[in-house]
Amino acid sequence: MGTRHDPQLDTTFKLELELPESFYHGSIRYLQHGADSPLIRWHCHKEYELHLIVATTGKVFVGDYIGNFGPMQLVLTGPHLPHNWISAIEPEAEVPPVRDRVIQFSDDFIQQCRRIMPEFSQLDRLLKQASVGVLFEQSLAQEIEPLLVRAEHASGFSRVVIFFSIMEKLIQAKKTRLLSSTSFDPLLDEHAIDRVNIAVDYIMRHYQVGLSLDDVAAELKMKPNYFSKFFKRSTGIGFIEFVNNLRINRACEQLIETEDSITDICFKVGFNNIANFNRRFFSLKEMTPSDYRRQASLRYYQPSKEKAKA
Repeated sequence: MGTRHDPQLDTTFKLELELPESFYHGSIRYLQHGADSPLIRWHCHKEYELHLIVATTGKVFVGDYIGNFGPMQLVLTGPHLPHNWISAIEPEAEVPPVRDRVIQFSDDFIQQCRRIMPEFSQLDRLLKQASVGVLFEQSLAQEIEPLLVRAEHASGFSRVVIFFSIMEKLIQAKKTRLLSSTSFDPLLDEHAIDRVNIAVDYIMRHYQVGLSLDDVAAELKMKPNYFSKFFKRSTGIGFIEFVNNLRINRACEQLIETEDSITDICFKVGFNNIANFNRRFFSLKEMTPSDYRRQASLRYYQPSKEKAKA
């Protein structure tokens, strides 16, 4: 979860451990911030976090997952799972005062509740899934938002009761999506963190043009083979897979937002071979680019009943 960001999604990834225990003043912590908050950074912490986006659009990173976000995106992350939401905001645009509504709670709190109330075991499946990040439907996010607003102004037992109501809704969710392909252990080597930061920032700036593993390795003054192993060990995802995920994600945006040909989009996002682009796209999305565009157009254009009757 930096500074204000422009439409190019200028990123500085820095994995940090967030907030000492002495900061907490209760079992359930609520916080909210705007799109220009210093809390916006690639980070992890030992608490579970339920994160609701209420304004702006941009890129979301959860573990090795890369995707888009917009208002009413609701995600549950588990302990030590790195995450970040980076907004695309025009330089002269007004920054919304509230972009995120968040509650955090510890595993210790959950275990204490379980000892008192065996019914808390109903959370086990959801909390296990949180180790890779859980995305909920927008309809559920709309139900959760008023509870988060109430949590902001509540304290003590009242906030705990609201938390129970939220968790009840989450475990009843009929449709969810798991995000990262792997869970993470905490990465505490500050030198390694800084080097990952440099690598990912360089990739984010150059992935739409010619970019090779050798280029990034040279930026970090590493031998290519060593960098390849270092990057995967540090981020949980290989260099080529990371770059391809970024490119396919950008291609999806272009398929929805423009009428450019699939071939043009292929080259614009950084691929230099249409066959490789189609193969990578199908591997990630389980459909062809043309099918993706067709399905997206059906989702975004739904004729009204009145027009249908006419």
